[in-house]
Amino acid sequence: MLKKKKRIKDHHGEQRMFTQRAVVATGLIALGIFALIARLVWLQVVRYEYFAEQAQGNRVRIEPLPPGRGLILDRTGVPLALNAPSFQLEITREQVPNLDATLAGLAALNLLDRENIANLKRDIKRRRSFEGVPVKLSLNEEELARFAVRQQDFPGVEIKPRLSRKYPLSASGVHALGYVGIVSEADQKILDSDEYAGTTLVGKAGVEKSYEQELHGKTGYQQLLVNAQGRRVDTLGGKTYALERKEPTAGNDLYLTIDERLQSAAEEMLHGERAAVVAIDPNNGDVLALVSTPGFDPNLFGRGLSHAQYLDLYENPEQPMYDRALKGVYPSGSTIKPFMAMAGLYYNVIAPLDTRMCPGYFRLPGVNRPWLDWEKKGHGSVNMVKAIKTSCDVYFYSLANTLGVDRIHDYLTSFGFGQTTGIDIEGEKKATLPSTAWRRQAFKDKAMQTWYPGDTINIGIGQGFLTVTPMQLAHATATMAMHGKRFQPRLVHAIRDAITGEKRELAPIVLDDAKSNDASNWDVVINGMQEVVKPGGTAVVAFSGAPYTVAAKTGTAQAFSLAKGQKYNAAQLSKRMKDHALFIAFAPAEQPKIAIAVVVENGGHGGSTAAPIARRLFDFMLLPPEQLAEQEAKRAAKMQKAQVAATPGDE
Repeated sequence: MLKKKKRIKDHHGEQRMFTQRAVVATGLIALGIFALIARLVWLQVVRYEYFAEQAQGNRVRIEPLPPGRGLILDRTGVPLALNAPSFQLEITREQVPNLDATLAGLAALNLLDRENIANLKRDIKRRRSFEGVPVKLSLNEEELARFAVRQQDFPGVEIKPRLSRKYPLSASGVHALGYVGIVSEADQKILDSDEYAGTTLVGKAGVEKSYEQELHGKTGYQQLLVNAQGRRVDTLGGKTYALERKEPTAGNDLYLTIDERLQSAAEEMLHGERAAVVAIDPNNGDVLALVSTPGFDPNLFGRGLSHAQYLDLYENPEQPMYDRALKGVYPSGSTIKPFMAMAGLYYNVIAPLDTRMCPGYFRLPGVNRPWLDWEKKGHGSVNMVKAIKTSCDVYFYSLANTLGVDRIHDYLTSFGFGQTTGIDIEGEKKATLPSTAWRRQAFKDKAMQTWYPGDTINIGIGQGFLTVTPMQLAHATATMAMHGKRFQPRLVHAIRDAITGEKRELAPIVLDDAKSNDASNWDVVINGMQEVVKPGGTAVVAFSGAPYTVAAKTGTAQAFSLAKGQKYNAAQLSKRMKDHALFIAFAPAEQPKIAIAVVVENGGHGGSTAAPIARRLFDFMLLPPEQLAEQEAKRAAKMQKAQVAATPGDE
């Protein structure tokens, strides 16, 4: 029987399988094409704006536009701080192939201080890599030319036009104005990084620092077209792009209470001295002059200090950076006596006509050591007015002993002693207004915590533990002038809006009145202060012929303590060891317009050294132009005569 043949190849099955696979493959291809088309539609149509913006970001760089800093003007509109165009050298780290080599190369061109390279490198590395960091704040024409010739050798280094701070009057008023400096690492921790993007300088002291928010303004920005290397170009791929720009808003302008004419006059009088002057309008607390000498040129900080300039300022034994008006702490000397008199009247421990005998010394019962009066022969019988006029120490030794230190402390606190006045710039010191409680806290050694009657007696004439600042003295004098009414001292009285141009006046801040239980007490003490500038008074020479009334008090404070039995001999002392000269006054006495405190370190006597300074400032404020010119001519002639007399003749 023949076997049945087997089919070796199934053509129909293979054809069917192939057809099925082809259909599946075609479906998959069609599905892929559909997905691709859908994706293209999604990217090119639905999400076009988003991805266009992303692509724009790859070729567009956002550059901040720092605002112009607000101006600072004196009370009459005299410019004290302006903005001037300058060119600064900036490094963008991400564009620099070798930072060390670049900085060394710039130093080789004498564009950088080699000693400052380490600090610059640290500053650059702590900033964002795409951000331009200034390495030299102001280039002169020679430096600009020197860099321009070699610019191709320094990729990532650019010259940028900026506005720098300029102080047209140089050192005048510097301790009130303050200064600006380069934004430091500490500044970056407290500043808004967005608002200060592109900003090089920030306020470091004085009004510049305390009013930073008003002066800074609002940062703007602009979009820049850049190529693959990050360099700015006008077109890319033959195309131009619409780029955005938001203009910055300048900072607000500040009107200070300072009268530049008065400020300059005081600085001229104090030239060559370590000294301070504070002048206040008693009617509102406006600080008319705030002087501390020696000073320094704040323009140095805006241009960038070299290492040598830094050392010259910070290691100078004259301490030009030290604000003596707010931070200088001195014994008050006899300038405290009018306030001591007010304390005696307030606590009813003495009456205006009560007399004390001054034999030239004061003794405590049971104490052998006498407290001497400045007048060796004594002042005889004195009442309150005469005691203030002649600055009788014995009278105030006795008064302080009767009051006791704690009552003195409590009363003088109401005039602002022993505390900051609250002036609207930083750095003010409290000085020391002692009490029994203060002494227990001030000394760790229990043997030193006991308060002795002799300590109180010293306070009576402004020596011992009692210290004051020139600002406190001026503030207390202004309070005396206003019969106890107090205003917080201020340096800014108005702000001009940069957008609207509107000038907004700031209201004076009223403080609690100084203590008084009888309005007539003010008249008694002020009468005594008026006698100070009259014949027999301690400031009669300085105010001879003054066509206005003055209430004043001189002061002379020891700069060091004398050992037991040691005598003070000014002629044998170096300048640094001589007494400090102090003077307080207000005028006109009946309607005060200005109150002044003057402190001249190691200046000798308040009546001969400090009082003439106050006299000139009163003349500037109170005299009409014709009379002022006459007084200035007399003063100049007197100075010339004194200089001729001091010139040694030929032997």
